[in-house]
Order: sequence, then structure tokens, then C-alpha cells
Amino acid sequence: MQKIILYAAVMLCALATKMYGQDTFEQRAKMISENIKKITQEEKEALKTEVEDINKLVESGVISTEKADAEKLKAAEKRAANIEKRVAEEEAKVSQLIKEQVDGKLNSKGNLETDTVWMGKKHRFLITYDRDYEKKTKTYKPRYEKRTTSQFVFAFGLNNLITDGDFSSLEDSDYRVWGSHFYEWGFTNNTRIFKNDNLLHIKYGLSLMYNNLRPTDNRYFVKNGNQTELQEFGLDLRESRFRNVHLVLPLHLEFDFTPKTIDSEGTSKFRSHKSVRLGIGGYAGFNIKTKQILKYKEDDVRVKVKEKGDFNTSDFIYGLSTYIGYRDTSLYLKYDLNPLFKNNAIDQNNISLGLRFDFN
Repeated sequence: MQKIILYAAVMLCALATKMYGQDTFEQRAKMISENIKKITQEEKEALKTEVEDINKLVESGVISTEKADAEKLKAAEKRAANIEKRVAEEEAKVSQLIKEQVDGKLNSKGNLETDTVWMGKKHRFLITYDRDYEKKTKTYKPRYEKRTTSQFVFAFGLNNLITDGDFSSLEDSDYRVWGSHFYEWGFTNNTRIFKNDNLLHIKYGLSLMYNNLRPTDNRYFVKNGNQTELQEFGLDLRESRFRNVHLVLPLHLEFDFTPKTIDSEGTSKFRSHKSVRLGIGGYAGFNIKTKQILKYKEDDVRVKVKEKGDFNTSDFIYGLSTYIGYRDTSLYLKYDLNPLFKNNAIDQNNISLGLRFDFN
């Protein structure tokens, strides 16, 4: 009966000519056909909206990815049932129309085929209805990361100087340990080196580094010719901060221990930043700003001074860096191979230790 009903939808014009009046018959048939298309479109849009709402719950941490997958499948089944139910009502109208107008068998058929495809953030749902609406299939396929992914990087922590390559100089540093900080933010690409192995990755990008030093004992930096020295300030300093900003190109060899997965067809699939990671590499770039900020009180007047200049700082920066962590979070260490000041009698190199976040 369903075949006869749907076949009749396309042949209604011919049948109407033979029976009671083509115009009225065509109008009623066209209305039913448009209703079927409208039902399919409405349910498709409703499914898309529901899935987007589920994705938002995942992003906000309300539900897990596994729970979201189950909810998406549940929503897809619900919309498929709605289509079947609402289309059946339209089919009943066609049946009634044929009973009223047709007396005999139909030897031609009009077919209706509807495919609903929705691409989710991490998964794909494909709902297919056959030409006679007698069968429907649902296929769920995981989506996997591309070989190259991108991340937003943010890092912060402690910053200080090592004198003449002697790490023990940190024990008696001229700079406040907990008051001297570094910040870094930027973007990276992460490319899996081997097609069928997930261990080795090349990580490269662009970052801004902010290295701050706060001298001890009421001192500040003074430029004397080609030398930059720490000198005691004549008044009581509330703030003495020396900042260097660098634009750098970081490059790391990353070891990603995220295991591969096998899909239903036996194909190996790879993801990144889901397990322990180790990065070894370095960076190179140039200094884009050096600034000293001094705050003090003079004659009961609060004074804030900003001094900008090169202070004999190195124009170019290059160094080594490494990180180790789990998923997005890592312990991060970087060390400048170039001295902070170009011509000082004693070489002092910047070192930073902190936390690093790589957000996929």
C-alpha cells in the first residue's frame, strides 16, 4: 500500500486528467508533497539545534563526551521516529485522495528519497530513508583529528637571571624570586611526523614572551655607556620592575604517548594531547620592547615613571626549552643562550620555570 501511495504522488497529474479535474487534483497533490518536504526539513533543523545544544554542554563541562554521544544518538532516533509518524499522516491523505479519484492500478511510480547528514564537532550522523520510506538506516562514525592540529599556548611562572652560567647564583640572586615572573602566549601547529605512528610530532608556531625582573635592595637599572648596572635608588621604591618583550618562533620535537585507536573497520586512528607529552627544542626571535617601571613617593606625592629604551639589551634572542606534562598541562622550562645585556662585563642569562597550557 505504501508503494502505491508514494508512486501516486508523482502520477497524480496524469490521473487527474482522466478523472475529475486536473487543477483541483494537482493542487491537493502538490500540497501533500510540499508538506512531506517541510516535515523532513523541520526535523533536520530540530536535530541540528539539539546536537548543537549538547555540544555546548560538553564544552562547558556539564556532561562528558560519552554521555553526549548517547544523547546525540537518542536525539537522532527521536527525529527519525517523528519523520516516520508525520509522513505517515501525509501518506494517509494521499491514500484518501487516491480512493476518491483513482479506479485502477498505477503502472508508473514517483519516488521520494531523503538523506539527512549532520556533521558534528567530533562525530557524524547519517540518517537515510529509502525511496519508499519502508526502510531507514542510521550510521554512526567517529571523526578523528587531522595529521596537523593547532593550539593556543599560554604559560606563566618564575623568572630570574643566571650569572656566568653558574646555576648556584640563583641562591643569592639580585632579583626577587617570587616577584619576578614570565608570561608567554601564542599559537602553534602540531604535525605528526609518521603517518602510522603517533609518538613523534613537530611543534612550531609564534609566541610573545614577557620576562619581568624585580631587583632587590631598593635598586633599579641604570645605563652607563655600553654597560647596564644595578644602582640603589635615592628614595624608597614601592615598585622596581624591568620588562623585556620578545617575539619568537618556538620549535619542539614532541613525544606524545597518546595510544592509537582502532575503528570498526580495523583502521588505526590517532589523536593528540590525550596522554603524557614531552617536548624538547628551542626558540629564536628578537626583542620588541624593553621597559623599566619605577614607583615611589616624593614629598607625599606618588610618582610612577616608565622608561623605554634598549638598556643595552640583546636585539636577538635564542634559547632552549622543554616541557613535560599530561594532556593540556605541562611543566615548562626555558633558558636564553644569549646574555640579557650585550656588553656587560658579566654575562647574565634569563631562565624561566612555570606551567604551560596547550589548548587544542
